[in-house]
Amino acid sequence: MTNTTQVSPTPALETTRKRWLAIVIGVFAVIGIAYGAYWALALRYLQSTDDAYVSGNVVQITPQISGTVIGIGADDTQFVKAGQPLVQLDQADAKVALDEAEAQLAKTVREVRSLFATSAQLQATVAMRQSDLDRASEDLARRQRLASSGAISGEEMQHARDAFDSAKAALLAAQQQLEANRVRVDRTTVDNHPDVRNASARVRDAYLTYARTALPAPVAGFVAKRTVQLGQRVSPGAPLMAIVPLDQVWVDANFKEPQLAGMRVGQPVTLNADLYGSRVEYHGKVAGFGAGTGSAFALLPAQNATGNWIKVVQRVPVRIAFDERELAAHPLQIGLSMQVEVDTHDRRGDRLPQFARSVPAYATDVFGSLDSIADERVKTIIAANEGGPARLTQDRTLRNDAPLGHLAGFKGLPDLAAAHPPTL
Repeated sequence: MTNTTQVSPTPALETTRKRWLAIVIGVFAVIGIAYGAYWALALRYLQSTDDAYVSGNVVQITPQISGTVIGIGADDTQFVKAGQPLVQLDQADAKVALDEAEAQLAKTVREVRSLFATSAQLQATVAMRQSDLDRASEDLARRQRLASSGAISGEEMQHARDAFDSAKAALLAAQQQLEANRVRVDRTTVDNHPDVRNASARVRDAYLTYARTALPAPVAGFVAKRTVQLGQRVSPGAPLMAIVPLDQVWVDANFKEPQLAGMRVGQPVTLNADLYGSRVEYHGKVAGFGAGTGSAFALLPAQNATGNWIKVVQRVPVRIAFDERELAAHPLQIGLSMQVEVDTHDRRGDRLPQFARSVPAYATDVFGSLDSIADERVKTIIAANEGGPARLTQDRTLRNDAPLGHLAGFKGLPDLAAAHPPTL
């Protein structure tokens, strides 16, 4: 029979074990309390998502008139400046129409000048007929006084009456002609006469059509999606290529519904691009919220009323604006993936503020000079046909340094300022 003796741990070892257990529990308690405090003070205010992508404007280049492509000034991946020529259409038909409109305007100006000259002539005719009538009236009155004494014959008296009636009718006809001519020029000048304005409008229309044979870049950016080819017959509105201004991009971050309650416009945002990794950090601000969830604007929205329904957490796009200096230092392209973190500490203001811009969000001035140049062309033609010295001015649209910068930018095309001066 074997005798087993159980040895109990010493009191010192038991005390050490309890001490270490208390230390471990204390450390975990401190970590828990620290994490809880960090979550309460900071972490619960941070909303993040990796469902975020770079977006931007894609400016379509489309013709405003029909024509045949005879020149292409830029290709995919190339950078172009605002106003740089992109596509040149054949000008032959537009040039003929412009010549006809300018010739018609010159003819109309001369016809209106003749109307004013005719008014002066008819005024003189009325004065002459009035003089004839006064003379005939005096002759008739003198013969009437002599008729009572028998000094003149009845035939002579009748001739005097006929002469008076004829002078009266001639005066009335001259007055009617003057009035009819005055109706056509009353309260007008050669410049603002309806016929001249109508012909001027035709010149402007023909000039705009002529100028639109060149398609400039509305904004500066990179060329993308070029589909136009030489010799292609294009129609108004057909997409030829696109310009992407990469200095005007933003991020569309798709946050889940529970993440949106504390978000406000203007809150600071930290962003990282998969392209550069965590070593490059962008800073931006919340610029606005989408008007609905992605599924609401989908091409085939979900039909939840059919009964085949599954609860899915929806996402709403939130627009994030970049810091322009950081974006210039590390440019991004449309479609790149982003990591987004929004600090929602400052929750003042409405969740969906209603504000409207007082100025256009986007605008271009490369087409703005067409109207002024067309007006200048019209004034040149009118001045050259008004009878005074012709105030000829050089057509700025057709020069290399024109604001549009088009037409002369394609090698082999003639300088239209010399080849097509205003018709006089």
